[in-house]
Amino acid sequence: MAEHMLKDKVAVIGGGEKNLGGLLSKAFAEAGAKVVVHYHTSQKEAEETVRAIQDAGGQAVSVQGDLTDVASTRQLFDTAVDTYGGVDVAVNTTGMVLRKPILETTEEEYDRMFGINAKAAYFFIQEAGRRLEGHGKIISLGTSLLAAFTDGYSTYAGGKAPLEHFTRAAAKEFADRSISVNVVAPGPMDTPFFYPQETPERVEFHKSQAMGNQLTHIEDIVPLIKFLATEGSWITGQTLFANGGYTTR
Repeated sequence: MAEHMLKDKVAVIGGGEKNLGGLLSKAFAEAGAKVVVHYHTSQKEAEETVRAIQDAGGQAVSVQGDLTDVASTRQLFDTAVDTYGGVDVAVNTTGMVLRKPILETTEEEYDRMFGINAKAAYFFIQEAGRRLEGHGKIISLGTSLLAAFTDGYSTYAGGKAPLEHFTRAAAKEFADRSISVNVVAPGPMDTPFFYPQETPERVEFHKSQAMGNQLTHIEDIVPLIKFLATEGSWITGQTLFANGGYTTR
């Protein structure tokens, strides 16, 4: 089904320069998509990702921006439209993790966590909804803590929780244009974002809660996002938990 393939589609990847976003940018480009790689502060990684895509014969550009600033989000999509003529797929992998007890969390930390995990996610969905072509796909990165009952992550899980509601509302509001809107919620991922928040003992605990005694790998998540962007386009308004059976107690 040609309408579900990525060849010649335009994909905007929020946080597309490294880790999961970087691998996703390369995977989309390998499948034939033209990729707009967003980054906030990691310019070197963004340039390396774009160069790797171009060296492999693909098309990509990088765009700097702070997605907690709505004007930056608009500029990101402006670049996609100006460069490639439109947008077909928008994936937001950005987020910020903080593990801290409620009694020790400052107002500044609360505002920063909800800014990137909730506000930026909301306006990314909004702008994607304005710019996407019919039959477009919007995919946000959540967390399996949305379905968990744990300590320490009140502002992280709390900031990601609204994503489920944003997604369900957008799925209904954009349905007349056949735009699907979903959340992919990994378990704790084996990336540099995770380890500073945890002790070695807790890392081992998190591993023990998933199949294979391992954290979620970014290579496990990319195929699911690609599926939602192609053959899985009829799925909408959903949160897909991809975590190896991860649970907390």
